[in-house]
Amino acid sequence: MSTMRLTLLTDFYELTMMQGYFKTGKNPKVVFDAFYRRNPDDGGYAVCCGLEQVIDYVKRLTFTDEDIEYLRSTETFDEDFLEYLRNFHFSGDIYAIPEGTVVFPREPLVKIIAPIMEAQLMETAILNIINHQSLIATKAARVCYAAQGGAVMEFGLRRAQGPDAGTYGARAAVIGGCCGTSNVLTGQLFDVPVLGTHAHSWIMSFPDEFEAFKTYAELYPDNCTLLVDTYDTIRSGVPNAIKTFRYMKEQGKTLKKYGIRLDSGDLAYMSKRARKMLDDAGFPEATITASSDLDEYLIQSLMAQRAAINSWGVGTNLITSKDTPAFGGVYKLAALEDENGNLVPKIKLSDNTEKITNPGNKKIIRIYDKSFHKVRADLICLVEEEFDPANDLILTDPKETWKKTKIKGGTYEMRELLQPIFLNGECVYESPSVMEMRDVCTREKESLWDETKRFVNPHEMYVDLSDKLFKLKSDLLEEMSMKQLMELE
Repeated sequence: MSTMRLTLLTDFYELTMMQGYFKTGKNPKVVFDAFYRRNPDDGGYAVCCGLEQVIDYVKRLTFTDEDIEYLRSTETFDEDFLEYLRNFHFSGDIYAIPEGTVVFPREPLVKIIAPIMEAQLMETAILNIINHQSLIATKAARVCYAAQGGAVMEFGLRRAQGPDAGTYGARAAVIGGCCGTSNVLTGQLFDVPVLGTHAHSWIMSFPDEFEAFKTYAELYPDNCTLLVDTYDTIRSGVPNAIKTFRYMKEQGKTLKKYGIRLDSGDLAYMSKRARKMLDDAGFPEATITASSDLDEYLIQSLMAQRAAINSWGVGTNLITSKDTPAFGGVYKLAALEDENGNLVPKIKLSDNTEKITNPGNKKIIRIYDKSFHKVRADLICLVEEEFDPANDLILTDPKETWKKTKIKGGTYEMRELLQPIFLNGECVYESPSVMEMRDVCTREKESLWDETKRFVNPHEMYVDLSDKLFKLKSDLLEEMSMKQLMELE
């Protein structure tokens, strides 16, 4: 993906709609919102991720001669439309929430303001990129929360659904909180720490376990973590690791960072036994790393059992987000330019209340409690609206409108989330490094209440509509309802 243009990474109907707009002479400016409806894993929040790859995609959004020839071969597109594609480029505006920010359902993560032919084409790729990386970043945030400050290493490349999922998933996992990855390509592309120990095959390739450990320690004295469960963890692996540490000490060779890794068995029991053995042998600073099909629930359980584990290697369940394999982001039209150049709000109806969209050109304001420096709510409002934190603020639940919350003026602060990324087709935003985004995500997670971060029945963060936006939505729903009734007559 890093070396490819992704212009044709789109659903076929995006192109047929584009030709339809072209043939009918329709190319008005529109507003599209990319958002999601439910948090992964029934959690209390998600982590926005993937914007840097969206930027790269938009910058390369052109049709080559090969692209046009392929589209011609489908026998679907006319020559005048194909000729139009030769000079295609993005000319509009994009606003987005920066990567690493915690986000909540129904609020736009990306907003596109552009001619409809351009905005329509971009739907699939934007959702593909944002959905995947936001999913993995969110999973990583949950795993790191369960680890309670212990280092979490992303180890999932060999189980990921292909090279791109493994590479960009590892990027997202680091943004979500992991200290590094085993994926060397991710390390090269995004300048993140690459980590690892050795495999059972290393042990098995030597005449005995001690010789394998000793050789590895001599080769890598600055980072020596020995895998101790190839034969027998307690009777062989840990004793031979201790023997290796003693040997290095006797030889005057300092091990700067060293320890053992457990990859099977009862990790709580094994880690406690191993900890006592290491401490009794005079190596209390030796770390214990655990792997073996871990996820946030197992890590939380091990922590509750007081497992003596310092760090965690998490693979399959993280890189695939195994229990929730899709983020569920959608891309919906929110406004359409009329003949006078005004953006007219649009709304999508549905028998499912959750699928009714929020109309208009919107922004998101995050509200923080001044005393606790925690997020109180997010307010979705129209771009022209302004608020004064010195005044009382009434928040109304958009679904259960009798539920209202009053926040007293002077007790809260506000921050606008959507930032300009492209203006008039030109990129005006520079992405931070992945490690800087990780720091952003760390601060963002700290801004959440503990009740929002818990895994079971987390507190649902308020995502409310401003009074003006709520009235606009209600009026449009009433208008559409009356229109349907008249059509039935």
